[in-house]
Amino acid sequence: MGDIKLFKIGNDKKLKELESREATLEKELQMLFEKNLETLLGVTFIATEYSTGSAHSGRIDTLGLDENGNPVIIEYKKGSKENVINQGLFYLDWLMDHRGDFELLVMKTLGSERAKSVDWTAPRLVCVASDYTKYDIYAVQQIKRNIELYRYRYFGDELLFFELVNSNSAVRTGESNFSNVSEGKQHYSTVAELLEQADEKLTMLFEELDKFLLELGDDVQKVERKYYFAYKRIKNFASVEIRPQIRKLVVFCKVEPKEIEIQKGFTRDVTNIGHFGTGNLEITISDAETLEKAKPLLIKSYERS
Repeated sequence: MGDIKLFKIGNDKKLKELESREATLEKELQMLFEKNLETLLGVTFIATEYSTGSAHSGRIDTLGLDENGNPVIIEYKKGSKENVINQGLFYLDWLMDHRGDFELLVMKTLGSERAKSVDWTAPRLVCVASDYTKYDIYAVQQIKRNIELYRYRYFGDELLFFELVNSNSAVRTGESNFSNVSEGKQHYSTVAELLEQADEKLTMLFEELDKFLLELGDDVQKVERKYYFAYKRIKNFASVEIRPQIRKLVVFCKVEPKEIEIQKGFTRDVTNIGHFGTGNLEITISDAETLEKAKPLLIKSYERS
């Protein structure tokens, strides 16, 4: 954290450096995050201090569900020398062995529909601490689990610094609950299947879009969900669906529809319309021209995520 400095500009244009500090108490940090999980991480709060039972003798700091339906464990350490990663991995393994308990908790908290949509292909461990060692960051890169390290710091009484330090994405295959044909539910082709069905022109168009989104910044992560590709920084900023039947790509992004002029056939306000991806603006991309038109909107969504 020695390279981060924050200054307040006075009326006389002189700069005053704001001192940074850790949270006084770990619980102070936890309460702040739990009140602002949607804003900070795009995660819906489920439970706090969740007991793992007498056999494991532990308490998970925060349980949540992210915008893609993935279970999220959040562990906090106010300092930088505490072993938050190993503790979080212990709880992550416990969660994978107690999926029914988690889904029941989601149902009680958010309702049966959200419980049915829980996706176990990519459960996440989010660690929040004032800093990490180079060994922590290296360890995360070697572990084939979804682990995200976030660094925080208070500046004065009103400012919070928050950044993604490092993340490691790993998706388990064949474990999603989104579709179950044996129960008579409607079956949807996966995004991978739809991409295989796409003709050469649509495949090339997707590759151009994919390249553009990934090159928006070094912090962009691409995650394959069952029905769409998610592009995220800390939170999703674009969700891309493949529509081979109509030879088009459909992108959902986090641009407020009221801020732009809706163009029929190109953009649509889906605020009150159900869809798999996240964001209230739908963009239809059918060729190179509409891809170019979409880029400013996608950049705006990226900058806000």
